[in-house]
Amino acid sequence: MGANMNQDLLNGYRSLWKNRQLGETAENSEAILIDAISRELKDENSHPRIRKPPADKLYLAVKRISDSNLNGEMKLKLIEKHIEIYESIK
Repeated sequence: MGANMNQDLLNGYRSLWKNRQLGETAENSEAILIDAISRELKDENSHPRIRKPPADKLYLAVKRISDSNLNGEMKLKLIEKHIEIYESIK
């Protein structure tokens, strides 16, 4: 995937999570996106006692993406990226 597409995906992801702190470098946008999605699916932003399993977090992420105002192609690419990362951590 090109650097520009990775930056677009990162910007789309940012629009879903307005208060989440993510890195700012365009050169590293893919690594930033992968790290953010991985932390989201592992529920690392929550207290350990209330963390949900990655499958639950994937469902919530897909729902949030599909309910968003992003265009159809961006939604599909973000969902694909979430599934790809979910497969690698499950």
